[in-house]
Amino acid sequence: MRPLDEKETTMVFEKLFKFTGPNLKHLLERPSAEGPDPEPGRYCLRLHKNRVFYASESLVRRATAVSRTRLAGVGTPIGKFTHGGAFHLTVHALDLLAAHARRRVWLKPDTERSFLFGNSVPKSALARITENTKSGDGVVVMSMADVPLGFGVVVVIILFFEHTSQFRDVSREFVRHSVLLRMIFS
Repeated sequence: MRPLDEKETTMVFEKLFKFTGPNLKHLLERPSAEGPDPEPGRYCLRLHKNRVFYASESLVRRATAVSRTRLAGVGTPIGKFTHGGAFHLTVHALDLLAAHARRRVWLKPDTERSFLFGNSVPKSALARITENTKSGDGVVVMSMADVPLGFGVVVVIILFFEHTSQFRDVSREFVRHSVLLRMIFS
């Protein structure tokens, strides 16, 4: 287990910043209540077998007593580096992202299961969406009871606008059936 180098840190922070925005600093600067140390430590990111872990410094210090071959992981696994060198967030990071997310999407109760099975989210399935959400923004998908269900990237948002009277009926039907808010899983 080792600290991330500069390139790896940049890749992880860019991905986390996509979902948390300026709240990223709160993710690492929050005090840790873990461990027997009288003073609260901070949280840090560590790399072990191409996986990035989010753990308190006191937990990382105690984990040095375990050999690398026997150590499965320390803290919360938030993502992994692929063989090609790209960084992907895993579902384990959902609690951290939900607590510090900048943009959220709330689904209607009847479409939660469809989303959990991996389907795209149509615009009709949205109950609420954070203001100023644009295409390409990272969002956390929530149920109406504020339970985080997943995260993804907004691909398409088309704002409805008034058409001329002769095209109003045709365009309304087309827009209703073709506009989707698609989630690409990170």
